[in-house]
Amino acid sequence: MSVNADFTWLIGGPQGSGVESGANIFSKVCAEMGYQIFGKREFYSNIKGEHSYFIVRVADKEIHSNVTDVNLMVSFDAETIFRHFDEIVSDGGIIYDADLAETKTDAVHTLDAPFKERLHERLRSEDRPFTVAGALEIARGNGVKLFPVSFKSILEALATETENPRLKGLVRMFNVIGVSLSLGLVRMSTDSLQKTIGKIFSNKPEVAKINQLAATYAYNFATAKFEGFNHVLSGIQKTPGTLLIQGFQGTALGKMACGCRFQAYYPITPASDESVFLESNEIIEVIDNRPGSTAVIQAEDEICAMGMTIGGSLTGTRSATCTSGPGFALMAEMLGWAGINEVPIVITNYQRSGPSTGLPTRHGQDDLLFAVHAGHGDFPKIVYASGDIEESFYDTGNCFNYADIFQVPVIHMMDKFHASSVITCKRFDPQKITINRGKLLEKVDDNYRRFEFTDDGVSPRSRLGMDNGIFWNTGDESDETGHITEDPILRVKMMNKRMSRLDLILRNIPDNEQVISFGVEEHTIVSWGSAKGPILDAIKMLKEEGIKIGFVQLKLLHPFPSDYVNFLIKDAKTIIDIEANYSGQLGKLFKQNTGRDIDYYILKYTGRVMTCIEVYDALKKIVQNKADRREVLMHGA
Repeated sequence: MSVNADFTWLIGGPQGSGVESGANIFSKVCAEMGYQIFGKREFYSNIKGEHSYFIVRVADKEIHSNVTDVNLMVSFDAETIFRHFDEIVSDGGIIYDADLAETKTDAVHTLDAPFKERLHERLRSEDRPFTVAGALEIARGNGVKLFPVSFKSILEALATETENPRLKGLVRMFNVIGVSLSLGLVRMSTDSLQKTIGKIFSNKPEVAKINQLAATYAYNFATAKFEGFNHVLSGIQKTPGTLLIQGFQGTALGKMACGCRFQAYYPITPASDESVFLESNEIIEVIDNRPGSTAVIQAEDEICAMGMTIGGSLTGTRSATCTSGPGFALMAEMLGWAGINEVPIVITNYQRSGPSTGLPTRHGQDDLLFAVHAGHGDFPKIVYASGDIEESFYDTGNCFNYADIFQVPVIHMMDKFHASSVITCKRFDPQKITINRGKLLEKVDDNYRRFEFTDDGVSPRSRLGMDNGIFWNTGDESDETGHITEDPILRVKMMNKRMSRLDLILRNIPDNEQVISFGVEEHTIVSWGSAKGPILDAIKMLKEEGIKIGFVQLKLLHPFPSDYVNFLIKDAKTIIDIEANYSGQLGKLFKQNTGRDIDYYILKYTGRVMTCIEVYDALKKIVQNKADRREVLMHGA
């Protein structure tokens, strides 16, 4: 028996059956025991019934992504077995509901036809029946240990032991039972399990008590009945100042800390979670008596949400909206209005797979070129991308400063990978977030001109209702006071004034906020956003084999920092673009702005997130001259 340094756990079941709650309990217990966590949820775009699963990677070292293989899976339905039995490594384990062993593939109506055809071919190739037992026999043949248990029987026994007959029907507790069986199997501390359940259900003491009883019973069952599993998670020294957090909370907390006091939104996956979190914490003190209260309004649609955000900003209030690709499409017209009126706003775009509705609950980095070119006509804006959840907290503060200082819309690029990930990272420090309101005036003298021509191209900004601070806004071209004009000379001066800010942005945003270099080698990666985590883990794995790969992470994507990027990559011979879309959108921007071709593309557009193993394999093929120019990654159920 060995103590694992790197362990991956998977829980699966029907949507609405408590998969996410179970994974949160498992993650919190492991984090409490000192481990680093990287977890990711996958689910179909329906409310209830379709397949949902959550993968949690647990390690005693810093990790940034998931891997492809699973050490232990717990399943309380047949579909999870059918979809994931081949992902369990030799010497790994499967905890499953023994009552489902004879379930046939045709009895699982949520198995889509293409997958079922592939599954049948796999079972047929091993001469196994089209049942759960058939799939499990293949896993057993691969060296996987099977741990059958009747979830229903555990509830019945618990009901008898506690003299509480209604426990028999509480199938929603299958998730807690599955988690507890898993933790018992790996010999995790039961004290941490009990404490975590208590915290999660702290507002519902009766619910907490019932779940704690079920957890104790299942944990003891596993330690008494299950044998032969050679993986142990007994805990390590916890790193001080560590935080377990879900992705959307990084930007939400960043908005609280940096003074965002108004957010309008219309519900859309995966962005809604951020606004809901802000609503749940509308009144909060951040630091030094700085209030973190944010008024959150659910608008009638995204067009209205954008209009309300602009209106909030015109009052002098830091204002934002939060959306995903289809919602951002509706905001594009008013984005131009904000651009011509020099209104500072922040749009947080949690990208997902398109086009149209695409894959509504799946991952993608599909909106880069759209964000860069959104809105008709030329106007300055910033497109900025965070690479991970820890970055997103501090980047959010920067995005609001950029908006205020340069008086432009800022599009903060996040995505589904960020939103649905659960990670351990360093505790956020709000004191590292500074607030710079730019040329926002506290008082206004006579003859105020909102769009005054200035040396740096940025005009003093009044607030609605200020004495002497009267100004006009229109969607048409205007003079310095905001009145409509079609004078050709004035039009050129106004366009030049606004567009000069692109150069001003590049000169004034520090280089290390524009681009992060993790070293440049003969083979160097360029990438952006959430691909960062899998890339860092893959590079580390290759380095341990003596293979050095460089990595340049672009954060400021528009205006593009051409000179600085060219300086960084001047010694790189092979440029590799890694991102999660079909066409390699960063690669297009890169060539357009640097003049250099991309030599290899590593792309993923299945709607599932990249794993570090996939990236590692693709990079190794490139180094060995065995890769196609375009490598497409495919892992994920």
